[in-house]
Amino acid sequence: MKITKMTTYIVPPRWCFLKIETDEGIVGWGEPVLEGRAATVATAVEELSDYLIGKDPFLIEDHWTVMYRAGFYRGGGIHMSAIAGIDQALWDIKGKALGVPVHQLLGGKLRQNIRVYSWIGGDRPADTAKAAREVAARGFTAVKMNGTEEMQIVDSHAKVDAVLERVAAIREAMGPHFGIGVDFHGRVHRPMAKVLAKELEPFKLMFIEEPVLSEHSEALKEIANHCSTPIALGERLFSRWDFKKILSEGYVDIIQPDPSHAGGITETRKIAAMAEAYDVALALHCPLGPIALAANLQIDAVSYNAFIQEQSLGIHYNKTNDLLDYLKDPKVFDYSDGFVAIPDGPGLGIEINEEFVVRQAAIGHRWRNPVWRHADGTFAEW
Repeated sequence: MKITKMTTYIVPPRWCFLKIETDEGIVGWGEPVLEGRAATVATAVEELSDYLIGKDPFLIEDHWTVMYRAGFYRGGGIHMSAIAGIDQALWDIKGKALGVPVHQLLGGKLRQNIRVYSWIGGDRPADTAKAAREVAARGFTAVKMNGTEEMQIVDSHAKVDAVLERVAAIREAMGPHFGIGVDFHGRVHRPMAKVLAKELEPFKLMFIEEPVLSEHSEALKEIANHCSTPIALGERLFSRWDFKKILSEGYVDIIQPDPSHAGGITETRKIAAMAEAYDVALALHCPLGPIALAANLQIDAVSYNAFIQEQSLGIHYNKTNDLLDYLKDPKVFDYSDGFVAIPDGPGLGIEINEEFVVRQAAIGHRWRNPVWRHADGTFAEW
């Protein structure tokens, strides 16, 4: 079997899909995207295709190694997201050719399903208690929300109080055992992060996410000393080498690599295994489309330390198309009682509605995250 063609599709709301074709008619799908840089990643995929066309798609580990190491300059969001989507599609091809799900090729699943959470509140969190009740009515047992709006490097306690009010409203509405994740989204700097972490302690959160940006990981020690809440981080880390320092320092309790950013199934599984060796939990990042979620679930299936999965049903970014719109059979993601089943179909376990993909690619997107500013005119982290 040989790879004959690679085609990317920029599709709404903010995704990029990849179709890899072979000379035996077996097709694989991947999702190579970095939000806000979809076209750039698609170009990187096209550049990598120079090497891959004509190659045996089964040689996934070798292809990954060449794509990563042979370019001399390596790593980072664009490069690793391009590799990620290609890697997902190659695993999809191999599973389909052999008639088994990817998790069977990775050793066989150790769980039948995994807990999922739903996003609430939007970019500027509001009406969080009402939103939590609505998603609970749809069967979810956990939510994640952006904690703050703009926050200066040192800011007023009025903004801290606003965060506490929103979280308190959810806890009061949903009771003591409902899962709440609060995402600081890198909007919070070291001086305020430890304040927020300490003040949120009474609400018994599932985790706080990105309390500071990954490049400020030295601050995690102090933040961890201000609370017992699990600290989660990792959506802006792209390889096992990026995670090596974070894991060895010992202040992160949950890692959140994204299999559409962090080198695909091949690399993310290695990152997950590294974390298991440090007794660190896995909660894969996935505010993306159906191919990305399918790839995530294949990794969850074989990762002992995975405990919850992000997914994008109803997320505030999806203004046009949603997660299930691109599937021939949306029921493949079987949501029930706050869990989603691990797909057992060949490859990634999903069937993409290619006709719909082509139609939507004609519309495309140029999604960009907003640019925020503080009251004094300085740039504010989004």
